[in-house]
Amino acid sequence: MIPRYTRPEMAAIWSAESRYAIWLEIETLAMEAMGELGTIPKDAAKVYREKGRFEVDRIDEIEREVKHDVIAFLTNVAEHVGPEARFAHQGMTSSDVLDTCLNVQLVRSCDLLIAGNARVMAALKKRALEYKLTPTIGRSHGIHAEPTTFGLKLAGHYAEFARNAERLKQARAEIATCAISGAVGTFAQIDPRVEAYVAKKLGLEPEPVSTQVIPRDRHAAYFATLAVVASGIERLATEVRHLQRTEVLEAEEFFEPGQKGSSAMPHKRNPVLSENLCGLARLVRSAVTPAMENVALWHERDISHSSVERGIGPDANIHLDFALHRCAGMIEKLVVYPENMARNLAMLGGLHNSQRVMLALTQVGVAREDAYRLVQRNAMAVWQSPPPRPQTALIDRLKADKDVTAKLDAKTLEGCFDDAHHFARVDEIFARVFG
Repeated sequence: MIPRYTRPEMAAIWSAESRYAIWLEIETLAMEAMGELGTIPKDAAKVYREKGRFEVDRIDEIEREVKHDVIAFLTNVAEHVGPEARFAHQGMTSSDVLDTCLNVQLVRSCDLLIAGNARVMAALKKRALEYKLTPTIGRSHGIHAEPTTFGLKLAGHYAEFARNAERLKQARAEIATCAISGAVGTFAQIDPRVEAYVAKKLGLEPEPVSTQVIPRDRHAAYFATLAVVASGIERLATEVRHLQRTEVLEAEEFFEPGQKGSSAMPHKRNPVLSENLCGLARLVRSAVTPAMENVALWHERDISHSSVERGIGPDANIHLDFALHRCAGMIEKLVVYPENMARNLAMLGGLHNSQRVMLALTQVGVAREDAYRLVQRNAMAVWQSPPPRPQTALIDRLKADKDVTAKLDAKTLEGCFDDAHHFARVDEIFARVFG
């Protein structure tokens, strides 16, 4: 865990204290179920519940000798419980504890991720509605295309995070399974009703078929979902980074009082939050390949997945949790410059309406290829003219082109340059996104 990119709520889930507390609960619940079934004395489960506790340092000390974390844990708990501890872990294998615990941690982590994603959605919705009809230039390949609105830009990101909300819910459901099935998953030494009891108490579902482990396709799907969410964060962060460029400056991250942008240049205001988010997204995505490679374990189980999950389990969840809240804060405080959007929209002298003129020509009988050629030769002349270009640069050239005016009168041409036309469907799109 890197404290710089860690929120305490998520860190707590992945702490050693939390892990061992879950182990203790799993062992205790299993004993309670076995006590009800009569395979161990009921009093043993009660004593384990009352006296069971652990010390992280002591577990580490024992593990240095026995080289086995679950045995070290059970030994430490037994030091507090006494003779009744001999009934713990009856018919269970280490992975029953480890895998069930891991899935509890992933479920709890996913709950925090779902909440973080919801905060991003709330921020995007608020700002999208605020700038619903604020005109800005749309860009394809980074080049001016046709107008859109800043609200529509944000609405598109909102829709993506809404899809991610459903993906996270599905990932949570898929990972929420429990295995208390013994050495190779056959329940040879333990009753399946123990598994059902433990699962219910922990809010999980029994794994339909486990081997010695819960199948790792579930974990692969979970980490793949985290990667998709991280990529959505990066897409939004990349947009902010581009919009904050000096030559564009249509929006920028909030610059805190007293904040410094550069150790060398006092004038700098850098997009450090969005750049950081792009880096965090790379870290989250780095968990996907090893998670996929964990799926193909040998026979009923090997241990090659263990070291991987000890790393990617906390790291991917912690980084994405931090990124979601950083992303939400960035959008909540994003500084927007509608006047710069208007300036950039007018930069190319009306070229953004070239398609409307071309389509108008086709409507009066001009072949599409000829209409394209007529508009393009005027558009390229405007494109190559030195700035600043007047806002009427394209329409003035079109009005002076006899081939164009032979087909379109001045009123029709002027109608092609009414930017309100581009925003006629904004309400309809917002209704699709926000209902």
